[in-house]
Amino acid sequence: MLSTVDQVVNDVLHSKEFKQDHLEGFSAIQEAQCPFKQVDPSTPDFLKEAGWINGSVMLRLPAERPSHKSPKLAARTIMIGGIYYCKLIDIIITAFADSAAHKFHYIPFCLFHKLSQHSESEHVYTELYNLDAFLEEHEKLQKQSHKPGCKLDCLVAAMLLWSDSMHLASFGDASLWPIYCYFGNQSKYSHAKPSNYAAHHVVYIPLLPDTVREQYITLLGYPPSLAVLTHLKRKLMHAIWRLILDDEFLHAYRHGIVVSCTDGIEHCLHPCILMYSADYPEKVLLSTICYLGQCPCPHCLIQKQEINNISTKSDAKWWKDTRTDTPSQQKLIEKAHKEVFNHGQQINSTYVENLLKPASMVPTCNAFSEHLLDLGFEFHETFVPDLLHKFKLGVWKAVFTHLLQLLVTSGHG
Repeated sequence: MLSTVDQVVNDVLHSKEFKQDHLEGFSAIQEAQCPFKQVDPSTPDFLKEAGWINGSVMLRLPAERPSHKSPKLAARTIMIGGIYYCKLIDIIITAFADSAAHKFHYIPFCLFHKLSQHSESEHVYTELYNLDAFLEEHEKLQKQSHKPGCKLDCLVAAMLLWSDSMHLASFGDASLWPIYCYFGNQSKYSHAKPSNYAAHHVVYIPLLPDTVREQYITLLGYPPSLAVLTHLKRKLMHAIWRLILDDEFLHAYRHGIVVSCTDGIEHCLHPCILMYSADYPEKVLLSTICYLGQCPCPHCLIQKQEINNISTKSDAKWWKDTRTDTPSQQKLIEKAHKEVFNHGQQINSTYVENLLKPASMVPTCNAFSEHLLDLGFEFHETFVPDLLHKFKLGVWKAVFTHLLQLLVTSGHG
């Protein structure tokens, strides 16, 4: 007990970061009488101290009837509030200054294994900092020209993003839709331990409010169609990502940010989104393509009728036909977007489908494309297979068959 008191005095009260103002109005008797007093997370003070920001986004409403085809459609907007998010820069600074960062790997490396002295070395992948993608980003960063006089080590802060909409109870409609971030500089074995707090929550995505239908009727005089509601859900997701990918993060993505890491050394960290894991419906939202459309894959342009040949030798022709984010593709989506909002074309009209259907795209501007395309970021490549949902949904037979096809195709079957 006495050693605990000494620890409080030496480590807390004598700390330079401790502020005596925090003890104003403190009463031990009052606190003892309310040991289970809970803090209301909706109070601004709590949100501010915890690093959370309560934001809002504006969504433009598309009109579907000919009588509303006018340039004034740009003014018909609704606001979606209650979006709680943390700044990505604050997450990076906190993660690399935390005590757990002692075990971070700042420089990626290759790992090889030899069965015998005369056998060839085999490249072994055990962690994300062994992957070629991490090595390529690190080498690319070292070749870049940095600020004159800067002697800091320029290192990659490898961001791994996850998002998953989930139900919180077996009964009722209570749900949660978080986006959270891990760092590939940390071992996967540390990620797997909840006590390490390796997951950093980025934002909680709200569902499209039920009041949207009423606001739509008030502004346009008729109810929204299913296509309009689906479009608004896509726009909400990317409006939130525009909120997260703020100017401060984009500046750090381009020039880096100086962080005093837990080893006491200042490094210039360059954020890099190496992976985004989500189930198929969320990949569709993030990649702005049609759900189970003509080209249903968010990574390649395989046709729906060719899916049964996946992982076979005849499937090799599709491996090179991958989706790429280009300025011409952006202009095509912007053209369809303008036709919808400025000229009153319907979301699923023949004109819009003729523009976007060949690649199963939708008239929604992609937040990753708008903010990160000029920085060399290809969002299609970040979407990785999500086997966890496949196992959880009980389709192990399909996964096992897929793995066998891969072995046969590679010649090891």
